[in-house]
Amino acid sequence: MTLEVIEAETATNPTAAIIILHGLGADGNDFVPVAQELDLTSVGPVRFVFPHGPTRPVTINGGYVMRAWYDILGSELGPDGTKREDEAGLRASRTLVNALIENERARGVKANRIVLAGFSQGCAMTFMAGLRYPERLAGLLGMSGYLPLGDTTATERSAANAGVPIFQAHGRADPVIALERATASRDALLGLGYPVEWHDYPMPHSVCAQEIVDMNRWLLKVLAPI
Repeated sequence: MTLEVIEAETATNPTAAIIILHGLGADGNDFVPVAQELDLTSVGPVRFVFPHGPTRPVTINGGYVMRAWYDILGSELGPDGTKREDEAGLRASRTLVNALIENERARGVKANRIVLAGFSQGCAMTFMAGLRYPERLAGLLGMSGYLPLGDTTATERSAANAGVPIFQAHGRADPVIALERATASRDALLGLGYPVEWHDYPMPHSVCAQEIVDMNRWLLKVLAPI
């Protein structure tokens, strides 16, 4: 499968790329307005890539078919007492995300000039794919999400991205993904040695103005010309 994407460039011949993965039920259009609020002039030409995720039945939504990077299996617990995860879906979408990164590299953008970003399910896929990617990336930007397949991260993560900068943000009033789940993911990443810049905001499952300001500053840092 090849994903359809929306693309926008700040100038011709981009030397950096930001791939933004949408959340459950949305599509690539979702974060175009957010990207338009960023000022990355000092970075040089940047290509934004907004993929439309695959469609699949989503269990928690009664099997309704929608764009989803993986299935949400609801509140049922696995044998270890934790929520069951759609491992097959996560791994299949990791392949799709890797292909997006490879496409940017084929167009001349170095891996260490690529930021992988995502919201909610897209955040989970950012951590899923980015931590396992075999070449060093510029950074991982996770909004209102969590670390999936946490038990396998330590053994599957890439040595090349052992110190990749991570921006993680969450709403303190998020009714979809509890703040506690996000902070547990943050602590797991810190425990593995990743440099996580954490932010929480007085918002629900969304993005706020201060978050965009903080993301802008972090992007200028990780994509600063070498």
